Amino acid sequence: MYRADENVFYLCKLLTAWIYYNIKNIKIKIKSIILLNVYYGKRGLIFKFFFGKVNFMKHYCIITIGCQMNKSDSERISGYLEEVGYKEEKERNNADLIILNTCGVRQSAEDRAYGLISRIKKENPNAKIVLTGCLSERNDVKRRLKEKVDIWLPIIKLPELSVKLGIKGKKFDEDYLKILPKYNNQISAFVPIGNGCDNFCTYCVVPNARGREVYRQSDEIIAEVKNLVKKGFKEIILIAQNVNSYKTHNTQHTTHNKELKDIYFVDLLKMVNDMPGDFWIRFATSHPKDMSDDLIKAILDCGNVCEHVHLPAQSGDNEILKAMNRNYSRDQYLALIKKIRKKIPMASITTDIIVGFPGETKEQFNNTKKLFKEAKYDMAYIARYSPRPGTAANELVDDVSQEEKKAREDELMKILRITALKNNGKYIGKIVDMLVEGKNKKGELYGKTVTNKVVKVKSRKLKVERDRIGEFVKVKILNVRDFGLEGVILK
Repeated sequence: MYRADENVFYLCKLLTAWIYYNIKNIKIKIKSIILLNVYYGKRGLIFKFFFGKVNFMKHYCIITIGCQMNKSDSERISGYLEEVGYKEEKERNNADLIILNTCGVRQSAEDRAYGLISRIKKENPNAKIVLTGCLSERNDVKRRLKEKVDIWLPIIKLPELSVKLGIKGKKFDEDYLKILPKYNNQISAFVPIGNGCDNFCTYCVVPNARGREVYRQSDEIIAEVKNLVKKGFKEIILIAQNVNSYKTHNTQHTTHNKELKDIYFVDLLKMVNDMPGDFWIRFATSHPKDMSDDLIKAILDCGNVCEHVHLPAQSGDNEILKAMNRNYSRDQYLALIKKIRKKIPMASITTDIIVGFPGETKEQFNNTKKLFKEAKYDMAYIARYSPRPGTAANELVDDVSQEEKKAREDELMKILRITALKNNGKYIGKIVDMLVEGKNKKGELYGKTVTNKVVKVKSRKLKVERDRIGEFVKVKILNVRDFGLEGVILK
């Protein structure tokens, strides 16, 4: 499907109106209008006949499933496509090119991709479909979708997409992370510091889907952040599969310590923090085995770094942790939690947990329940184990029923709601900084605190305060829920 750009569309309307009012012969009038609009729909050949070469723009639509890294990748895909002459289209049925950025971490995410592709083929059969993300190199997925997907694109090969689309003359750096992204909003931005993972947890598809760890040079990251801060972004989120593993050579001597041969994540964090500007820094995700004392100290000392640590535990049982290849024990994990809470008392700690890993007994699950009670999480993302092709755990028997997995998930959620509500209770009556992110359907402003708490603001002066989206404000907390706070903006 081809569509002329907006200028040609309006020209078509004008010519149609001219024909209608100026040609007297009814048959010629009808035929002319039909001919004009038919040819408009078929690459606008009538305009080429009258006016010579016309620039026609193709439209793209990106559908993103999955993690923060996928969302960031989609922003780079968007920037890339606009660089080669495409324009974004929100409605997938109107797009010439549809990019599906997939996730293979859970079967539910994979099933969603299959359903979407089938619907797209029915609703917009002429559109080209590009499949990228976690599923782009899975042979079983390729066999299943070979008649429906036009281009298979591992994200690291994004610079080659123009060739696959038949576009000539555009050349890009081989490193896709050097492509300038088109950011989805003007408040918060994901800044990837690397790609891939070397940990090979037995349940995880990432090392197969994204490859081994590769990190960006610090000066490249700093340049991207500087540009964002200059444009007025208020929240910079440094992301990678494991930010703690970040390491590059200090080739540019850009750190505060020019004698450093290598730059680690703590150094990078300090470099970003030292930039002039009014902004917050978040980062994700951290692997417990790599969470150092230096990093905890940096969170405390760096004024722009948010007091929130996402620390995936995955299980509270040593045998299951060993089977997952997590490389830490329950006691080591809890010692790390206690250290963070001692150094940064108001820090919020969140986690990821898998229930129903192959062989997980009720006794082993009870150890995870005990972990929840001891760690006192502010939030947890609980997933039911899903066998993933290509992972080591896929060779194990998935012997915990779906009903039991659901029951275990519910048990952990009950504990989480209690600890989260108790943690939030500490905020009642306090005045906190909040970054205003938007307004909900009720017209109430909302945002997040430095500790990543979601805050809903009630006010009688909403019309005035609506203009404060994208700003830092002082909020007095009047009420709390298990997963959120409520308050009023102070003058």
